[in-house]
Amino acid sequence: MKNTSKMLIALGACVAIGGVLGILFAPDKGADTRHKIIDSGKKLKDQLGQKFKMGKEKLKKEMEKANGEFSDVLS
Repeated sequence: MKNTSKMLIALGACVAIGGVLGILFAPDKGADTRHKIIDSGKKLKDQLGQKFKMGKEKLKKEMEKANGEFSDVLS
């Protein structure tokens, strides 16, 4: 895993932890707090899903590029 990937994962974890802690220490009712946590979790899941999809597409393009270059070398 590259350093950039590790940093993005760490950043995402810090954002998630900070968000949860901010919500937990906010002066809201318990039910409101739980709803906020659930909503934040869904948003994070969606964001991570989008990032994963983008990474997968980028990897696919790079693999196609590498296969094309490899084919050119063999020809």
